Amino acid sequence: METKDTKITKDRILIIDDEKTNLMALNTMLAQDYTIFIAKSGQEGLSRADADKPDLILLDILMPGMDGFEVLRTLKAQEDTMSIPVIIISALDNENDEEQGFMLGAVDYIVKPFKNTIVKARIKTQIQILHQIRMIERMGMIDGLTDIANRRCFDDRIALEWWRAIRKQQPLSFMMMDVDHFKAYNDTYGHPQGDILLKTIAKIFTSAVMRSADLAARIGGEEFGILLPETELAVALQIAEKIRSQVESARIPTADGKIITAITLSIGVVSLIPTKALCLEEFIAKADKNLYTAKKTGRNRVCWES
Repeated sequence: METKDTKITKDRILIIDDEKTNLMALNTMLAQDYTIFIAKSGQEGLSRADADKPDLILLDILMPGMDGFEVLRTLKAQEDTMSIPVIIISALDNENDEEQGFMLGAVDYIVKPFKNTIVKARIKTQIQILHQIRMIERMGMIDGLTDIANRRCFDDRIALEWWRAIRKQQPLSFMMMDVDHFKAYNDTYGHPQGDILLKTIAKIFTSAVMRSADLAARIGGEEFGILLPETELAVALQIAEKIRSQVESARIPTADGKIITAITLSIGVVSLIPTKALCLEEFIAKADKNLYTAKKTGRNRVCWES
């Protein structure tokens, strides 16, 4: 028999789906390991999310009335629910629908009919990430606006990776990034919209770094950095160009949805195998110098030291 204290320690999952068979299947699959809440409509799902504060939401897209995309959009627009990770479980097997889900803030997208093992594994992954994020937050390592690592976290990690690279004689890559004409963007659309922009591009950064050892951080203001341990220059440049292109292609609507805004990013990249004869400050300064070159030579580009 399960005690009350054991239930409290379980992570809480809200399932939003109008199909009874899906609700029953997911509840049966997950109830042993998680505390499950159920909502049979989009509106009910929003109410349950606000009242029960789940750790994770499983969301169907095809629902009558308020569909899943609108539910997701609303969740991410409300301060009390915007940080709850959402996994979409949908019969829509379409690349555009999947892309829309991720652009609206979903952390994963699973197509029906789903396999129990895949659903469990992906939920477990997101719960583990959530626990890690909470642990980092408790240590004051997360930037409050963008939900990525802050300057303190970055300083600690780059020092650690620097000495690890010296010890293992492995390459270390770092890219320093700055939003182009950010002051003009703020002046034109207002600081709240500027915050939305920074949150949007931070998601692009985190989606571009796939390994647990990689780190995306907000260094200050509109300046960001990505640390890539055991990564050679060629790979770092590929990632940098991918990020630059995705930021350039991103379209960020204003709060009222009437204006679609755009922005670009300048990136300075440095990559080397550190030695004791070099110092970390020089390494970071090289990235900063390359970023300055990118700005000076026209912005919206990736520059590195040959």
